[in-house]
Parts: sequence; C-alpha cells; structure tokens
Amino acid sequence: MSFRNYKVPYQGEDSYSKKVAYFSMEFAVHQPLKIYSGGLGFLSGSHLRSAYELRQNLVGIGILWKYGYYDQARNQDQTLQVTWMEKQYSFLEDTGIKFQISIHDHPVWVKVLYLNPETFKSAPLFLLSTDLPENDYVSQTITHRLYDANVATKVAQFILLGVGGAKLMDEIGFMPDVYHLNEAHGISASFYLYRKFGNNLNEVKKRLVFTTHTPEEAGNEKHDIYLCHKMSYFCGLSVDEVRTLTGIHDDQFNHSLVALRFARIANGVSQLHGHVSRAMWEKYSGICPILSITNAQNWHYWADKQLYRFMEEGNDYLWDDRKRYLKKRAFEIVADQTGKVFDPNVFTIVWARRFAGYKRADLITRDIARFTALMESKNFPVQIIWAGKPYPMDYPAINDFNHLVHLSRNYRNMAVLVGYELALSKRMKQAGDLWLNNPRVPREASGTSGMTAAMNGAANFSTDDGWIPEFVNHGNNGFVIAKGDYANMNTQEQDEYDLKMLYRILEDQILPLYYSNRDTWRQVVKNGMRDVRYQFESNRMAHEYYDLLYNAE
Repeated sequence: MSFRNYKVPYQGEDSYSKKVAYFSMEFAVHQPLKIYSGGLGFLSGSHLRSAYELRQNLVGIGILWKYGYYDQARNQDQTLQVTWMEKQYSFLEDTGIKFQISIHDHPVWVKVLYLNPETFKSAPLFLLSTDLPENDYVSQTITHRLYDANVATKVAQFILLGVGGAKLMDEIGFMPDVYHLNEAHGISASFYLYRKFGNNLNEVKKRLVFTTHTPEEAGNEKHDIYLCHKMSYFCGLSVDEVRTLTGIHDDQFNHSLVALRFARIANGVSQLHGHVSRAMWEKYSGICPILSITNAQNWHYWADKQLYRFMEEGNDYLWDDRKRYLKKRAFEIVADQTGKVFDPNVFTIVWARRFAGYKRADLITRDIARFTALMESKNFPVQIIWAGKPYPMDYPAINDFNHLVHLSRNYRNMAVLVGYELALSKRMKQAGDLWLNNPRVPREASGTSGMTAAMNGAANFSTDDGWIPEFVNHGNNGFVIAKGDYANMNTQEQDEYDLKMLYRILEDQILPLYYSNRDTWRQVVKNGMRDVRYQFESNRMAHEYYDLLYNAE
C-alpha cells in the first residue's frame, strides 16, 4: 500500500472525524509486540483497540524497540535476571519511508514500520526506528531499549518520538488536527510544530492536547536544558528563545510543565488524579485546564466472555465451573515455573503489576507472624501469587522482587512468577479470586490492572487510590481500605495503618465470605464484572477523548 497522502483505512462517523496523532513511548497492543513496560502501554494499547472498534480517525505513533523493555528471566537461585533479546516482527509492514532528523546536531536516519489495523484489530500504528545501517552505532542504539538508563540516549528517544513523529505526519501527508501526547515524552514535537507554523505558538496550542499520568511533581521527567539544547531538542532555537517561549528560567527543562503550558487542554487519568494534578500545578502560571478522563481497558480484548455469558444467564453452576477452570489453567503456569501445584478450590490472592516502591509489593508480608498464620490457616486456606517487572535499573524494586522469591521457599502456597506481559497478565487475572492492589495513597494516578481483573472474575481489594474511589462500593462490588489521616502520618505510619486494615478486612470480611457464604461472594464478583464493563471500558474512554479533548474549543 502507499503511505503518501495517508488516510485511516476505514471511515468513521462525523463525531470522530478530526484527525488525531496519538504519541506514546509504549503500546501494549498484543503479546507478540513487546514494546511496552507497564500501565502506560496497557492504557495506550486499549485506546488503540477502542479507536479501531469506534472507527475513529486516529493513528498511533510509537517507537520500535529492538530489545523491547527487557526479558525477565531467573538466575540460578530463582532471583531476577535482566536479559536483552532482539525481537523479530514479520507482521509489521515496512512503509519504505525514511527521513532524517537532527540529534546532537547530527543527521539521524529514521525508518518507519506499520502495524496494519487488521493484524490485531487496533487503530493504525506507525513505529519509528533508528536501527538501520545508514546510522552510526550510537544513533542505532536510540531505539534499542525502552527507557534507556543513559540520560543522553533517553533525551534522544524523546526527540525521536516527538520531532520524528511530527515529521512523519508531514512525510505521509496525514496532517493531524490534533497532536495528543500520552505523557510528556513527545513534547519535542511542539518545537518542530512551532517552526513549521512560522514561530507561532498559538498555532501549536490550537492543535496540542496532553495526558499526564504522574501524580507527583518529582516524578515528572526533567533534564538539563543545556543538554537538551546540545542534543537538538529545540529544533534550532537558542536556550534564551526556549526560556522566553516556555517560561522556564532555571536549568531544568521540565517536560510536563512545558506540555501543560503548550497544550490547549490536558487531562488526568482518574477523577482523583485530575484533582491531584490541578493542585500540584496550580502554583505555575500559564497552565492549560486539566480535566479528568479516567483510564479504562478494552473489554473485547481482556474479558472472559464465558464468565459474562453465564452471569447474564444466571447460571451459577457454570459460572463457578468456568472460574475453577480458569484458575486450574493458570496454575499450570505456576507449576511449570515454580514446581508448586496450586488447588483451584482454594482462595487465591494475586498481586501482579510493575514493581515500584510506592506500589508496595511486599506489604502483606511485612508482619511476618501474621503472614505465616495466614499462609498456614486450615479454616480459610489461601494461595498467593506475585508477578511483575521492576525497571531493570531500579535496584530497590529488584530487591523487593528477590526478597519475595526467597520468602516463597518457606511456603508451598506462595509463588513468584517471571514474564509478566499481556498474556501472563490475563492468566493471572483469571487465576485470582482477589486482586490485591496496595499503592501508597495518593501516588497511583489510575492503576488499571484491577479493571481487567474484574473482567475475569476477580474481586478488587485496594487502597483508596487512582480509579478505585470511582468504582469500589465496599462489600458490594469489591473491597477498599478506607483512607486514614494520611496527611498527619509519615510514610512508616501510613504503611502500618494500611497493613493493619488490610489484614482486618481480609481476615474478618473477605475470607469468611468466600468460604462461608459463597453465593454472596459470587454476587460481589459479578457486581464488579458488571460495573467495570459499564464504567471502565475503553470505548467510553476513547469517546470521551474526542468529546472532551479533541473536539473541545
């Protein structure tokens, strides 16, 4: 096919007619395409799937990571080993498009590959790569590893996504009405557009919208402004011109702050996160309005359709049988990896997501006496599974992972798995009776894993953060640890409070309900399945992006 004067290869309705270019560092579209690390990718993948289902006039722009994020393997003692494997993707089409961008005042060739919408039923996705023989080795490495630890390489990746993605739109003649930045990694696009529109910032602002995912100011990417300038981040503008344009007067270029000043409108990814973001940025001048569009996940991709069918038919026998089968099948992975045989009739808790300090993977184990009593209970037996990938250079998170591996040697009903990607994620949600989520409030912007857990017959049990305040009705469709007086607690006190409440609710409410009142337990899970499909399905989210962001004047 020709990629000149490109059009999305399906026609949508008028409300979705605006041309949108959607920039993201990672897309979790389907298991075979390993170009994502965690929640940001899961979110953008579901967004592309819903854009396809709704026939929206949207294309994705990402980067083809040669080694992906990393492959999670094990050392001899079962602890985490970071490995890098070159990926091959025969299903991607070579567009034949090559062009140059400037990085470090040096021309770098970019080639473009294409994920056809029909391959995985997603909106069109263009992927950029610098891994071609025309480039020197350093330039080739720009697209080797997602979120490379080297600062200069990471800045180069941001330039590639932003400047490269914006230039690609000109190369193929798509000419977006809206440039949507999913996180601020691609804000360099704004400097390319500023040049394109004759140094007219208003022309940029008319077209730029921004989604922020980070609920802490310190978590937003900042880089030395002189390094960015040296790397050609600003498309030929001097540092003084950049300062005038962005209002940044210190030496740290804050990508999110600039995105909020250059965008016409922005959004947080849950109602709570929108509130947190507005409070966080209100002391800065020139910030665009920040709405809330709560993250969601694609039902067609994630949900177990048979569970939903049996729920709608009111056939509890078949619903129970299906859930038991899903658990049994997932436990084959547990046995294969760890040599532990789990029982599908036993209450199973799953904690699985990206390992990061604030997510507190090990929280339930911190009172070891209570944890041991839980694991050895005869009245209310439990099984617990952990899975997830720490950032490969996040040594505290890796230590948490390895600590759990070592701890699991003491319990035949505790397992820690590797290889947490889309396929294992779905299996873990099917394995779980209870999806445990205990981030430190209010540090989780959204946290969407519980949505897909509910779509597979697992009840959510969470601290009251991210999307949870919009969803959980305690004891009706899930379980929530009520907020403590966190403002007057230090971190240790907050952790102790949450741990105490976690055990109280688990031991006094959840386990007795599962073992002694199965009909009510099943109804709680079904209520969660129903409510998540109604409110947290990504077609709703994709529609709201057009309605509230793209079409907003």
